[in-house]
Amino acid sequence: MAPSIQIRVYRIKPGKMRESLDGWTRGVVPLRRKHGFRILGAWVSEPGDKFVWILSYDGPQGFEAADAAYYATEDRKVLDPDPAVHVAHGEKWFVLEVPLESA
Repeated sequence: MAPSIQIRVYRIKPGKMRESLDGWTRGVVPLRRKHGFRILGAWVSEPGDKFVWILSYDGPQGFEAADAAYYATEDRKVLDPDPAVHVAHGEKWFVLEVPLESA
């Protein structure tokens, strides 16, 4: 079974990108990994008000159950700094890989 892959795009509040990235890098990334997620990449738009990241999960309970369990942990509830406080708007969706034809 292929892993579930999700893209997340967040518009960060003006002037808060550095703080948001600090909380994400020091808190979210290690905690996600601890719970079996893989971070496939992360980017900041130019101009820098959007944060885009891709994560995957291929564990036995499925992405949505693992995601809910992650948010329910005490570690996530007390995450400090919490980058979520800097998010003005967010979107997320699952994606499927499209095989590229060889040239």
